[in-house]
Amino acid sequence: MRLLLDSHAFIWACNEPEKLSTKERECIQSADNVVFISVATAWEIAIKTSLGKLQFPIERLLGMARALNFEPLLVSFEHAARAGSLPRHHNDPFDRMLVAQAMTEGLTLVTADRILSKYEVSVLAVGD
Repeated sequence: MRLLLDSHAFIWACNEPEKLSTKERECIQSADNVVFISVATAWEIAIKTSLGKLQFPIERLLGMARALNFEPLLVSFEHAARAGSLPRHHNDPFDRMLVAQAMTEGLTLVTADRILSKYEVSVLAVGD
């Protein structure tokens, strides 16, 4: 399975894995699966940290992702165009980008955001 972590799923995988179900932890930790972290997620975490909405060691984000064997996923023109053309089920630009990336790259999105399941994208819902 090829997974793309939403921001909260990434933060929980790094700092609070007990917030993920056993199934999610197993999927994320399985050597059979490839786990991606979008640069859009890094951007979102950096913004929320700088605004004081989140406590996260942003300077260690890349190291944490590497330590967990997560692969970086860059944003392409195709991702951007697709994100802009998605139906307005969700207005958060970061979540819309993750949906577009998951759709374009054939990834399963790991998220607790139930609204994202309205899109035609494979979702592993955190907490299921």
